[in-house]
Amino acid sequence: MKHQFMKIKCLAVVWMFTGAFLAACDEDITVGEIDESTYETSEDTFGYLINNEGKRSMATVEFRDAGSSILYLGLSKDAKQNVSGKFRYNKAVLDAYNKAHETIYEAFPEELVTFAGDGAVALGTGESKSAGVAVSFVTKETLSRDVTYVIPVRAEVQAGGIQLSDEDSGYLLFVKDISKLPDCNKPTGIKIISCMEVNDTNPLNNLCFTLKNSEKPLVDMVILFSGNINYNNETGRVYVYNNPNVQHLLDNREKYLKPLQDRGMKIVLGILGNHDRSGVANLADETARIFARELKAVCDAYKLDGVFFDDEYSDYQTPPPPGFVKPSNNAAARLCYESKRAMPDKLICTYVYGATAYFPDPVDGVRSGEFIDYGIHDYGGGFDLEINYPGMPKSSMALYSQEFARESFAPEYVLKDLRDGGYGAHMIFAMDPNRSNFYRGQKPAMEKIAKVLFDDELVYDGKPYSKDW
Repeated sequence: MKHQFMKIKCLAVVWMFTGAFLAACDEDITVGEIDESTYETSEDTFGYLINNEGKRSMATVEFRDAGSSILYLGLSKDAKQNVSGKFRYNKAVLDAYNKAHETIYEAFPEELVTFAGDGAVALGTGESKSAGVAVSFVTKETLSRDVTYVIPVRAEVQAGGIQLSDEDSGYLLFVKDISKLPDCNKPTGIKIISCMEVNDTNPLNNLCFTLKNSEKPLVDMVILFSGNINYNNETGRVYVYNNPNVQHLLDNREKYLKPLQDRGMKIVLGILGNHDRSGVANLADETARIFARELKAVCDAYKLDGVFFDDEYSDYQTPPPPGFVKPSNNAAARLCYESKRAMPDKLICTYVYGATAYFPDPVDGVRSGEFIDYGIHDYGGGFDLEINYPGMPKSSMALYSQEFARESFAPEYVLKDLRDGGYGAHMIFAMDPNRSNFYRGQKPAMEKIAKVLFDDELVYDGKPYSKDW
């Protein structure tokens, strides 16, 4: 595969929405009158579980020594009478999930879990959300640093006449004990994402940069750019393809990837189109589910921390062949949703471009901001992404991305805007100390990041890694 750098796009966001509007107007739409007399509105009140981040059904928590998560009982409409119930540890919830998704997640030891107020939950007449119940947990020497455990919770309603389905009454907390691992967490909480063109750059270069005062690594996450989604003409299936450079890093993870993870960095595999009929935005629902399971197998095999979806370089076909659909934001959202369902403990990241730029509709009732961990802006993009991924917190939004190879550097004032606005991440692409523009461009850019985002000073050890494969 030749080098494929992400392209710089300069269109304003208003162009995107204007273009979408004009495209829609090109189609003839006939709207007839609909007889609504046969519609029925349910009088029942349905309950569900939700956490303090607005995520339903499941959430992921990393903790050191001890951790907690806040759960609430929500209602589809205001309670007509007082509601009372309890949250309890219930392994059957996890067993059902493992069976449905063909996974083998281990239950977190019940004796290490406590529920505030013995798990009691209550809502008064006219309320639609309970007070929060803290689910707390502690570490134990026997817990593995390499295993993601699950705390299965079941809500039991004792009074109040609300309906709770098996699915809505369960909640899965995927917890990872990182007490034995170093971390990259800086005081401001902002994450630096290093998306690396690994065809010619050694990812170990991320070890070269730390902060003087905190002594933390500058980089929190490394994206290997990029693996591909490919189509197999013989089997008719899509699969993960890695070019020789990416595959070499995966096959030699102990040398190239583990040292980064040992410093607390996350390793994420990019998934990009590769000039055939398959792409991240045209998989039929069942095809997306199958591909999501393959992505999980790849992440598990190479101990990766997640995937990054980028809708570029696909040759979408019209009409779509069997197993595919017309490329759309909804199809891209479905793949991301199925990937999160298949591996809730892994990061699901998207590039704000193409069909992954925005997911306006929920998937199976789940808002996209709940299953996308990071939305990463195209170069220079700095608007709030909540409209692109409904329900996404600011902590998951990566603003003002920089492209180091093409010298698209961010000035200090936009970094200050990122920090002052409460946004949680920033991406740099194609960082490489071996390039000719390192001292005049890349290093000053990272010094600005250290200064503006972390009130710190960049430390470069002067020992860059070359490509040695």
